[in-house]
Amino acid sequence: MAKLVTVLALIALLGSTARTCQAGYGYPTPVPSIPSTPTAPPPYTPSTPSPPTPTPVTPSPPPSYTPSTPSPPPPTPTTPTKGLAVGYYNKTCSRAEDIVREVVRDANPGIMAGLIRLFFHDCFVRGCDASVLLDQVDPNSPTEKFGVPNLSLRGFEVIDAAKARIEKECGSDAVSCADVVAFAGRDATYFLSNKKVYFDMPAGRYDGLVSLSNETLPNLPPPFATVDQLKANFASKGLTADEMVTLSGAHTIGISHCSSFNSSFSDRLNPSTSDMDPMLMSSLREQCKSDTGNDNTVVQDIKTPNKVDNKYYKNVLSHEVLFDSDAALMKADDTSAAVRANAKDNGVWEEKFKAAMVRMGAIEVKTSANGEIRRKCGVINSY
Repeated sequence: MAKLVTVLALIALLGSTARTCQAGYGYPTPVPSIPSTPTAPPPYTPSTPSPPTPTPVTPSPPPSYTPSTPSPPPPTPTTPTKGLAVGYYNKTCSRAEDIVREVVRDANPGIMAGLIRLFFHDCFVRGCDASVLLDQVDPNSPTEKFGVPNLSLRGFEVIDAAKARIEKECGSDAVSCADVVAFAGRDATYFLSNKKVYFDMPAGRYDGLVSLSNETLPNLPPPFATVDQLKANFASKGLTADEMVTLSGAHTIGISHCSSFNSSFSDRLNPSTSDMDPMLMSSLREQCKSDTGNDNTVVQDIKTPNKVDNKYYKNVLSHEVLFDSDAALMKADDTSAAVRANAKDNGVWEEKFKAAMVRMGAIEVKTSANGEIRRKCGVINSY
């Protein structure tokens, strides 16, 4: 068995390198079968000793980006963060977080939304290790970014630009790609919330050297998931049902392909089976029409599509959401109560979202994926 595991890991390693990017969000028809309960990754046990953790130093946000109200200290996750620390690069690359923030600031709102989603999709498969950036070399071994849920990921060019500037200022091995992805997700949230949602993101992640497309469907919740499937999926990552509802609020920004809610596996535009608001349903039918067969895109939040806020929860309550997984939040007492609480007070949701993003960034990494800092994000064969 040990030999088999070694061979499989070697095959996966040889099959992973650079990257291409596609925009949007959609699933094929028919969609591949998805387990109702995702398999939790095995406990993280490094095969080599981890470097000593630097003394945590809580940095202050740069003056030009300071939120209007002070941010509370980062929450303490209920599970160990495996050596992550706020201010991890203070001594080795003091401007690392500033550089990422400056690059993210220049992106358009759609790409910023994509960066938040990129962080989520990275962490939910093998942990937050930047394995979502890897492309395949071996045509028989596609990587995560070629998995069905990841075909529409955006923002790769922002990660590349930030890493290139960091390398120029601090050297090639100073900052991991995984931490760049985490910082970019945090900073995109900051700008899309009109600088209201800022939080310290612990760092110190290693980059993964294994990336497998067949691990995406079992680990990433689909847009047609039931509330029980969503709870099980997040629980497998060590996240609570309330944190699941909180992170679902990211659907307040970004776009979706029509196929994600109008296809053979999702019947959201069928008035006889869907609870969607009739006016929204009628509008979406028009927007999704295509004489050429294109899979059109629409905004996910019809109220504030380019702003991170709690409007998503108000949309859930008024049946103005796209996905089955959004509507499913009202199918259980605990999740529906969380929706109502988040809809009532934007400040409460903002604080919960900060904490949930930090907790998501501490999802344990699978042993086989825990590698080293990469010189170029998405490249592992340059050594």
